[in-house]
Amino acid sequence: MRDDTTQDLTGLNTLRLVSHAAHYFRLDNEQQLPQVTQRRHAAGQDIYVLGGGSNLVLREHISKPVVHNQLKGIRLVEETDDVFIIEAAGGENWHDFVATCIGNGWYGLENLALIPGTVGACPVQNIGAYGVEVMDRIESVHAWDIEQGRSRLFSVADCAFSYRDSLFKKPAGQGYLITAVRFRLPKQWTPVTTYPDLKNDPALAQSPTAQQIFDAVCRIRQAKLPDPAQIGNAGSFFKNPIVSAGKQSQLKSDYPALVSYQQADGSYKLAAGWMIEQCGWKGKSLGPVGMHHRQALVLVNHGGATAADVLALADAVKASTQEKFGVTLEREPVLFD
Repeated sequence: MRDDTTQDLTGLNTLRLVSHAAHYFRLDNEQQLPQVTQRRHAAGQDIYVLGGGSNLVLREHISKPVVHNQLKGIRLVEETDDVFIIEAAGGENWHDFVATCIGNGWYGLENLALIPGTVGACPVQNIGAYGVEVMDRIESVHAWDIEQGRSRLFSVADCAFSYRDSLFKKPAGQGYLITAVRFRLPKQWTPVTTYPDLKNDPALAQSPTAQQIFDAVCRIRQAKLPDPAQIGNAGSFFKNPIVSAGKQSQLKSDYPALVSYQQADGSYKLAAGWMIEQCGWKGKSLGPVGMHHRQALVLVNHGGATAADVLALADAVKASTQEKFGVTLEREPVLFD
């Protein structure tokens, strides 16, 4: 494990926020995991685990130790008549892993193409897009208990998955470093094209392949969302809020163009981006940060921003949507402070 006294994290988070860590450790193999625990005890405080830096808001100065998960490896663990069980190490790039699966004939993750970040981060956020959530594909999560210094295996039930949430985002689960994730991918694959953008794509009109869905998702995301390599962003900054049927009905009466999607339990998911746009924030900036001109749900860094700038804009956007719609937006990215 490489131990640097300090580390500039500005280039290690997709929002490109100015940030420095007082103690940075790079984790390259599982044999180093006991050292993570030793450093946790020596520091006397919790450790932050950094992956691809794609779903984070980093403070300007981080005093807690930061462990950068760079564990690599993808393998077929088991093959039955019905499924492939695939394991990927926590430090693998998520999109590259999805592409590898498609190339090997392991289908089921294609709707989640081009989501930034690492495999280790996917269960934390319970990432989802275009009609698929990763919890529906996960078999188990393997992690290192940093405090106790031992390996842990989490079943899907153990992970307590919900919309863009899991055990690992809650205080009880934040002491784990995810070393690997196993996925259960069906051999009898069925395309998921119910999401409007895919349903209306002419390239997917008749019996689409997994590769065609993968390509379509990449094409749609590239058209809608800014590339973090071109302008700092963390993707969707707010969760799409879930409201009761009664609240949705009231809002639909007041705003006939309201974008909403009924859920299995009768509640409704609202399009946070649509609400933010109605509040006038699309393309609008506050200091060095702003909401993107093509997608109002994406907060972008125009250059030199800090966490304080991001949180100030987020608070302003939340206040606007609360005032106009009576709906409280919740931030997706995790704050390292």
